[in-house]
Amino acid sequence: MPEGPSIVILREEVQLFSGKKIIGVSGNSKIEKEKLLNKKVLAFKSRGKHFLICFKGFYVKIHLLMFGSYRINERKESPERLSMKFKNGELNFYTCSVKIIEGDVNEHYDWETDTMSEQWNPQKALAAIKKNKERMVCDVLMDQTIFAGVGNIIKNEVLFRIKVHPESEIMALPLPKRKALVKEARDYCFDFYKWKKCLSSKRTG
Repeated sequence: MPEGPSIVILREEVQLFSGKKIIGVSGNSKIEKEKLLNKKVLAFKSRGKHFLICFKGFYVKIHLLMFGSYRINERKESPERLSMKFKNGELNFYTCSVKIIEGDVNEHYDWETDTMSEQWNPQKALAAIKKNKERMVCDVLMDQTIFAGVGNIIKNEVLFRIKVHPESEIMALPLPKRKALVKEARDYCFDFYKWKKCLSSKRTG
């Protein structure tokens, strides 16, 4: 399953369509696809593992699940879940969850809990961890209401870095370890992002 850093890279790659009007929409998603036709994309956002396409009054939430993927200005042989055409290209999603959500995206998401967000709030994460003292640290790290964007890869690497067993209960961790957990969750996300960007540039270079 793509984790937060991968969704941020997706958000960056599709900026060529920001502010552009959708002139064609198709795919086997059961959403009301006609609602997107002739609508201008106001912004692309990411929050944790969710990719968000923002329009006036509503947004599309895409979750790539376990095997989801996307293509920019090209297509796979498999059927598209959602395909959007613009004058300057097309954006296609496969094997993913697609939902239309009414309202302002900023009213539905807490950006302070997104490990990749500029608004990330480590103090809020520390407070949330304290309230979950009887849970195992591996489960808390995967809790998207606390560490949005953290998946199995990041979880494992963070716990390895701070030398904590995955099944340790939060109450067993002293404050310095809890602070290290919060810091490394954020730090490793950005390390992972840099490595994936470097790998991508080598493939396309």
